Amino acid sequence: MVRNTLILGGLWALLACARAQAPAARSFVGTVTAFQPEKLVIEIKPDSGDAVPVSFTTETMVQRVAAGSKSLKDATPIKITDVAKGDRVLVSLAAGTNQARRIVVMSATDIAQRNEADTQDWNKRGIAGIVASKSANQVTLKTRSFQGETQLTVTVDEETKYRRYAPDSVRFVDAKKSGLAEVSVGDQLRARGKKSEDGLHVDAEEVVFGTFLTKAGTITAVDPEAKQVVVKDLVTNKPLTIHLTADSQLKSMPNIAAMMAARGGQGAGGPGGPGGPGGPGMMGGGPGGRPGFDLAQMLERMPQTKLENLKPGDTVIVSSTKGASKDEVTAITLLSNAGFLIEIASRQQAGRGGAGAGAGMMNMPSMGMGGLSGGLDGLGMPGMIP
Repeated sequence: MVRNTLILGGLWALLACARAQAPAARSFVGTVTAFQPEKLVIEIKPDSGDAVPVSFTTETMVQRVAAGSKSLKDATPIKITDVAKGDRVLVSLAAGTNQARRIVVMSATDIAQRNEADTQDWNKRGIAGIVASKSANQVTLKTRSFQGETQLTVTVDEETKYRRYAPDSVRFVDAKKSGLAEVSVGDQLRARGKKSEDGLHVDAEEVVFGTFLTKAGTITAVDPEAKQVVVKDLVTNKPLTIHLTADSQLKSMPNIAAMMAARGGQGAGGPGGPGGPGGPGMMGGGPGGRPGFDLAQMLERMPQTKLENLKPGDTVIVSSTKGASKDEVTAITLLSNAGFLIEIASRQQAGRGGAGAGAGMMNMPSMGMGGLSGGLDGLGMPGMIP
């Protein structure tokens, strides 16, 4: 999500460059979906719209640039047969035709490597949380864990860059340039820059934020063709339609309650052990290496699932931006088998979270799935996943 802005920002900069050099040509950015060399055709799906066949000839100029490049000056010639499915491309067409004059390629492999490096950088130099307050050049964030609430601080200056998620958006590339004035209490915010050793403070070079919703429900219908799921909202008891896109992340949560019970309520691997609340496994850790519960880190370790694996009766949690409709959302992340997290949210909302939400949960009477109004937001379900 966050990382893709580097890639698309470079391609759009190249697009402006290409238009300046060849104003008569029609140019667009897209992804290679099929390659038919015997027909001299490449199928490319633009960022908006359906896939289109683009023909090429021996006169077509084909060049490669590094992922994230914003200039054509370092472009190197390649063969058309070096273009692969999944590559990001900038295509310039001859006027009035679908014949490519030039194809500029960012390889899918290079993009994946850059994305991974960017992900690691956000995790290493970044912090995230819910905006609790804002004053002068500081933003205070809060996060919740099994151990209670943690306060984080983001310091900004005139060099800090801001972006805000657009309503009903899933991709960070749809975010708009923004500023500190638009940051509001309750927003979800990520910042990266110079991070303190204890992990509680960042002098921010970059800030990404948005107004996100966290909803939970029991699936009542799954429509694979329409790519949507209908759930009974656990707070309102009304139907909620969840739309899924190619950028929506579908994850499945393991049966943590059973794992904890099997290990004597110590967590998967025991406290501080692999997979335990303080270890490097599923549960992650808090700032500065303290035992904690970082849902973003947990999600990163959870296995992907598919729409066809979802079925009526499953309990899910979904994060989305705040859109125009109250009964429809577009999923950024959908987490299935989410009963354990809903139980945590219920107990936090009832004022019985914190330390008692760990092993002691196994011995407490179930609260069911009600009493969640406002409690799900305390889980910190990430809307922005670098």
